[in-house]
Amino acid sequence: MTEHLDLTPDVRRLIGGLDPEQTEAVLAPRGPLCILAGAGTGKTRTITHRIAYLVATGEFAPQQLLAVTFTARAAGEMRTRLRMLGVQGVQARTFHAAALRQMSYFWPRHVGGSLPELASSKFRMVGQAAARERIATTTDLVRDLASEVEWARSCLVGPDAYPEAATQAARETPLPAAQVAAVIARYDAIKKNAGVIDFEDILMSMAYLIESVPEVAREIRSQYRGFVVDEYQDVNPLQQRLLDAWLGERDDLCVVGDASQTIYTFTGARPDYLLDFGERYRQATIVQLERDYRSTPQVVALANKVISGSGGKLAKARLRLVGQRPDGPSPTLRTFDDEPAEAAAVARRCRELIDRGTSPAEIAVLFRINAQSEVYESAFTDAGVPYVVRGAEKFFEREEIREAIVFLRASVRSAGGSELALDEQVRRVLASSGWDPEGSVGQGAARERWESINALVGLAEEMRAADPATTMEGFVAELDQRAAAAHAPTIQGVTLASLHAAKGLEWDAVFLVGLHDGMVPISRARTPEQVEEERRLLYVGITRAREHLQLSFSLSRAPGGRGSRKQSRFLDAFGGGQSSTTAPSVRRRAKVTRCAGCGQALVPGDVAAGACAECRAHGKNLFERLRQWRLGGARENEGPPYGVFDDETLSAIARRAPSSLMGLLGVKGVGETKLGRYGSEVLEVISAGRG
Repeated sequence: MTEHLDLTPDVRRLIGGLDPEQTEAVLAPRGPLCILAGAGTGKTRTITHRIAYLVATGEFAPQQLLAVTFTARAAGEMRTRLRMLGVQGVQARTFHAAALRQMSYFWPRHVGGSLPELASSKFRMVGQAAARERIATTTDLVRDLASEVEWARSCLVGPDAYPEAATQAARETPLPAAQVAAVIARYDAIKKNAGVIDFEDILMSMAYLIESVPEVAREIRSQYRGFVVDEYQDVNPLQQRLLDAWLGERDDLCVVGDASQTIYTFTGARPDYLLDFGERYRQATIVQLERDYRSTPQVVALANKVISGSGGKLAKARLRLVGQRPDGPSPTLRTFDDEPAEAAAVARRCRELIDRGTSPAEIAVLFRINAQSEVYESAFTDAGVPYVVRGAEKFFEREEIREAIVFLRASVRSAGGSELALDEQVRRVLASSGWDPEGSVGQGAARERWESINALVGLAEEMRAADPATTMEGFVAELDQRAAAAHAPTIQGVTLASLHAAKGLEWDAVFLVGLHDGMVPISRARTPEQVEEERRLLYVGITRAREHLQLSFSLSRAPGGRGSRKQSRFLDAFGGGQSSTTAPSVRRRAKVTRCAGCGQALVPGDVAAGACAECRAHGKNLFERLRQWRLGGARENEGPPYGVFDDETLSAIARRAPSSLMGLLGVKGVGETKLGRYGSEVLEVISAGRG
């Protein structure tokens, strides 16, 4: 495919400047086409040129093509590029926008009357549904229930099927699955009685109209003859059902995706549709784009190393990127004593890059959860580095933080001096306002809220370490100053964002922070599939960097803390030791097996046992102490010992010897119910053994 002498001048112009694989995708015969496009390989350019080619050759009129994406920004970019190629009239929309446009046209004609009002949020109706089920709710619980409602509807799971489906998907439900199912059923009834529809109804109703009304099917399929779907790895069952309805028996479908960037399965996304495309369409053309034009070869090499450790079905579709840019600096891995030191160093490095000419808008700091932003907002403020927070509220603008500061300020006014240390005072005040110091608060919005408030406790610990005489009044004054500084307007600044919010974006310099086990992968990732999604999330973060990439983690959260954290298991591409600061070993992978207890790299003689000699000895003794404790607990509960924890679970606890409730929750066999019942006692047994 090097000459193309038989092509018209217009077509040769469209493929000018494309690489061989991009050209193959653009010129592929009409019919099913799957483009497996790695990060930075020019997928948007390829699919827009593909659309322009189909129009230029007369295969389709522009109005007969529908391109669907997942964000309005991506749809707008696609329309802009098509206009630059001289193509007008192609519909480029999100799934919801395309379906809403069609529903607005067909509903009055085939259902009658105006299209029902679209509910802007599920929150109010989900809250009503929970109340009618006599469930005491909080704002966070309603948010988490709304997420479950959305997941169930996106996965085509009805209330009756929800408990089994949630179990199979290993979902951590905010309430027992049967109660969530009852809320879903009640929500559907409330929505119907109110005469409103939600975003899932738009897709479902449009699919149903096409499936059940022949006239609608004929008109839709006459209007739209060809389809393009971007980010196909993120399609959920409801979206696929609508796509199937649009297509009918036809196969003029081009899909684009990358299995290694599958990071939204928790919302219902199913990469199987991308992975099985060749089986569904036996005559499909499949093209792989692996030439990375975004990142330097050094960044690309690290990305390949990290993702090469993945397993399972998605690994079979893994692409190996080939960097096309000139060489750049090697990625670095840095270790810090504590989180404030890590944030301060990142802020200083950003200041250096800016002083050397890098635009602040071309720098990003990416973290796993939004609660991690506070320490960076503070460090950047102190360093005079402008920043913007993407995808979330600034720390001091969050509702839970504003409420917490109100309680703290009230405690200053209502109480005199206290003999307690500052951090203990802060814990008591926040606990009295409903915050749980032990962190046994579930997942989702509740967990995010807990992490944000816990960051205030961390700040109090830092201030007490710096000055033991710091008072509560001084602490509140510090919070007020930080909040005022964070509200300062910034026109352009370094981006602070979560890894999920960074999807689809890129910067000249990227700092990936907080990369310790328990955060990346996050502790609530328990199944192999969930851990692999965490690996892909890190891969997405790495591939956001064009040139400069720094990865880092801290040994403890606060200054003076116990430095017990271990670097993320996904960073073994750097080698096994924590002292690694650069990536000379990126080109040659060192296989590292880690101790199940302490996380350190194992010497060959210990690999078979899965733990180092010290942890094996400690674990054996701890196991016996846990068995004695369990016997007492079983007597109190008048049940068999295995009803507390079985031997396999006790053995796993003994090997890992977690020091926190969250760490204990990460042990297989320890659920939230048993954590609440026995967690504190287990930690006391472990702590006594350390002493």
